[in-house]
Amino acid sequence: MIRIRDAVIDDLPAMLHIYNHAIRNLVATFDLEEQSLEQREIWFYKHGENYPLLVAESEGKIVGYSCLSTFREKPAYAQSTELSVYVADDVRGKGVGTALMAVILQRAAQLGYHTVISGIVGGNEASIALHQKFGFHFIGQFREVGFKFGEWQDVHFYQLLLENQ
Repeated sequence: MIRIRDAVIDDLPAMLHIYNHAIRNLVATFDLEEQSLEQREIWFYKHGENYPLLVAESEGKIVGYSCLSTFREKPAYAQSTELSVYVADDVRGKGVGTALMAVILQRAAQLGYHTVISGIVGGNEASIALHQKFGFHFIGQFREVGFKFGEWQDVHFYQLLLENQ
């Protein structure tokens, strides 16, 4: 059974493990070097009331996390937010992403966000399918904006207008 809850600082080592795996093996993040616990602690404290950070827990183990972040710094963007979802390698395809997405989008609506944006690296079909399952639409792409694993990577943007839900 998957339980979704607000993250606490004690969850950070498990979230760091998931994120560093993504850095080493996936193009889901454009970080190129593994993060330290201290670096991720700074990241952790950027979240809170208006930018929730959730974890998925199964059998007492953190198996994924999701968060909302500032989309852009300018005040007119205040009702827009950017979504991130990371799932542990050994539980992908087992409903963790779906459970996280359902709760984080519910929180986004409760917080009064108008739109949720996700940037997905080209070729990440699982993430695209997850976003489409929740009503996100492809809105455009930036071509060859990240260089990772010896190749240029495109970023595709998906958007969900919450007032249309």
